[in-house]
Amino acid sequence: MNGHTDNSIYIDADLESVFRLTNDLATWPQLFTEYASVEILEARDNTFKFRLTMHPDENGQVWSWVSERTVDPVNHRVRAYRVETGPFEFMHIEWTYLAEGTGTRMRWVQDFRMKPTAPVDTAGMVVRINTNTPREQAIIKEKVEKLAAAAALAAGTAR
Repeated sequence: MNGHTDNSIYIDADLESVFRLTNDLATWPQLFTEYASVEILEARDNTFKFRLTMHPDENGQVWSWVSERTVDPVNHRVRAYRVETGPFEFMHIEWTYLAEGTGTRMRWVQDFRMKPTAPVDTAGMVVRINTNTPREQAIIKEKVEKLAAAAALAAGTAR
């Protein structure tokens, strides 16, 4: 059985700002609550190989992995996969961004399968992702809206 999650959130900020702010890998530890650090290992054109390290989990375990992420700024789409899969057999992620009204709809779709030796099975990981993702997206929404509003104010284009 493969796992599949599909979560989206409306962000009250323009498409370009949301895309730029959420795809600046160097700022992910400030944007996401889960990530302690990000190390960019390779950058070529719009493809980045990077190591993410999470804060310790409830058992004190620190999870870290390498992913590759290709950013398509023209179509406002990002495709990523885990190079070092850890407890996953595979993990594929797609982020899409669509202008919606005066803001942006940010959507994250994840397809994966857990290894039989993983601490949680695929169904359990679906539940975990569907719990954590909306929480992370809500925090990101708040941060991006504040950053975009401050940038617009500084540029004299506040709504």
